[in-house]
Amino acid sequence: MTEENTTNPFTLDNTQKDSMVSFAIGTFILAIVFLLGVPGNLFIIWSILARTRKRSVTTLIILNLACADGAIMCLTVFFIVYLAKQSWVFGRFMCKLLFYLCNTNMYASIMLITLMSLHRLATVLRPQGAHIFRRRRNVLSILIVLWVLVFALSIPALIFREEIVENNNRLLCLHNHTDPKYEVFHLSLETVVGFLLPYAIIVSSYVCILQRLRQTQFKRRLRSEKLILAIIITFAAFWLPYHIINTMQVVSACAPEHSQLHEKLKTIYLYRPTTSSLAFISSCANPVLYALAGRSYIRADGLSFMARLFEGTALEISNGTLRFQRKVSRAGQAVFMLKNCDSSANNTDRKTDRDS
Repeated sequence: MTEENTTNPFTLDNTQKDSMVSFAIGTFILAIVFLLGVPGNLFIIWSILARTRKRSVTTLIILNLACADGAIMCLTVFFIVYLAKQSWVFGRFMCKLLFYLCNTNMYASIMLITLMSLHRLATVLRPQGAHIFRRRRNVLSILIVLWVLVFALSIPALIFREEIVENNNRLLCLHNHTDPKYEVFHLSLETVVGFLLPYAIIVSSYVCILQRLRQTQFKRRLRSEKLILAIIITFAAFWLPYHIINTMQVVSACAPEHSQLHEKLKTIYLYRPTTSSLAFISSCANPVLYALAGRSYIRADGLSFMARLFEGTALEISNGTLRFQRKVSRAGQAVFMLKNCDSSANNTDRKTDRDS
């Protein structure tokens, strides 16, 4: 059985102090996240929609990422109240809904970053072959499919999240797995599909990208690639503790119920408030990264510096494609000139024959 259905970890006397510390740390982190994340992500959305004239594929992905992060940042108020009061006061429906939306943010963020990496890989390695990303309709179709997949993968959060009544009649919104195999399935799904598998794709993509970028003709792309690498590393750093807790809970669920390993690991749930709060930081960190990347534009462009950054990224992304298009254009011009020369020569020969 899971810890929620046997012994609630929040009621253990020897861990009560750790529980209070975890809640306090989580509350402080979420308060900072809310103050930075809401205006930061709203500023990114405004910059892209109102100020950016040329919206590249990367810009559209960043817009979706900012929308996902901005939405979850607005919901942090509920979690701040939850951690501060150490009791769930919003009812069963909101318990399920809010944690479902948190899961959608996790899956959306990692999948959008994965899509960004695959787009960069296609653009850098074969700019002339990355035609699927050139049409706006194709990109929008990919994003729609991605969001449908995100909402589907988050359904276990609706099923396995419940209000749990503590011994002192305090309500908590916790995982509620009626069987250890459900706990293993749920948490393994989050960690494998929401972290390990996408990062395997991302790392593989960027190994290829960075090898390609060592070539002289791609040097100008290094700035935007560093920005995206910073986004990827930041996401991994803040979500890693959350998935470590997931893994340890899976190990605990797989261990015999009364074994020493099970007893040691079952209280790991106490640290989930802190690790979950750290995961929220990734949603407010991106605006900070964009601001640092675009700081050189602030003096010249003012509030439009973010739009200038995104437009610059669009130009850098399209360099390879433009280079290919120029080559095709030059080749077409050469063929056209040769045809003209052949046509002129034939006309001259016919005229000579008539004169003779």
